[in-house]
Amino acid sequence: MVVEKEGTFEVNGHSLYTKSWLPDGPTKAKLIFIHGFSDHLGRYYNFFPSLASRGIAVHGLDQRGWGRSVRKPGDKGHTGTTAQVLADMAAFITPHLTPTPTASNSTSTSTSPPVFVMGHSMGGGQVLTLACHPDYQESVVRRVRGWLLESPFISFSPEEQPSALKVFAGRLAGRLLPQYQLKHEVMAHHLSRDPAVVQSIAEDGLMHNTGTLEGLAGLLDRTAALASGEVRPRPGGALRSLWMGHGTQDKTTWFDASKKYFDEFTGEVEDKEFRVYDGWYHQLHADGPDSEEFYREVGDWILARCEEDKPEAKPDAKPDAKPDAKL
Repeated sequence: MVVEKEGTFEVNGHSLYTKSWLPDGPTKAKLIFIHGFSDHLGRYYNFFPSLASRGIAVHGLDQRGWGRSVRKPGDKGHTGTTAQVLADMAAFITPHLTPTPTASNSTSTSTSPPVFVMGHSMGGGQVLTLACHPDYQESVVRRVRGWLLESPFISFSPEEQPSALKVFAGRLAGRLLPQYQLKHEVMAHHLSRDPAVVQSIAEDGLMHNTGTLEGLAGLLDRTAALASGEVRPRPGGALRSLWMGHGTQDKTTWFDASKKYFDEFTGEVEDKEFRVYDGWYHQLHADGPDSEEFYREVGDWILARCEEDKPEAKPDAKPDAKPDAKL
């Protein structure tokens, strides 16, 4: 049985919707999840319950400007700058992190579940940007056991690539009217091979496909910095483990860009894995019956690292030998 809990997270005067999926038993790991563009926590089907059923507690929030964190029409897409996006994520992740070991607290981390952070699509690009950002290496990155990226937004797919003129005009307008709201329609039939999922996306009133010029410009800047390798894991090993999964037929974000990034720019990460989902679309968590395979593989990757980190069992201590008793 999985326990679901809803709540709110207060950050800089904003109240964001949160939801957790908790194991009905010992927690082996914690996963902090960041959703994608125009998405929300209610759209991940059985992914989170399946992880929780294996002892992985999942904690997520509807990001600023999205899902149930939108209280009025003017909130739609108001994510703020990239700096604001990263600060929101770091603020949400930090309370879940294990304490930094100290001389007086040297054993506290051994009994605390390791923390993993995962992002999908736009959220994947945000998570990767955070994991590579110099300002968060010690406060966040080093304290996270592993980072997972599902179909990360490193570049548009050829089907979704906007024209250079449209990008230029949008950036120019964004400087003049940063809070101006603009529709960016994501094609539902590009997201999943499952007709029922495609239909539900078209009917979901929380998926408003609206961004601000400021927010959209920030998204484009992040993808450009990732695609060029300007943003990459930093020397020193703060980013310990990285998993990236992408479908070869993704028509929203580009498989080739993710593979190129992984092959060329993740050399600083010793423990890393790129999983190819041949023929799959964008939403690996909602791409038909095959998605159970994705659930299992993500859970396996997380739990394997929990096992690796378990302290080795020490043999039972033998009692000290006693001298022979003298009569």
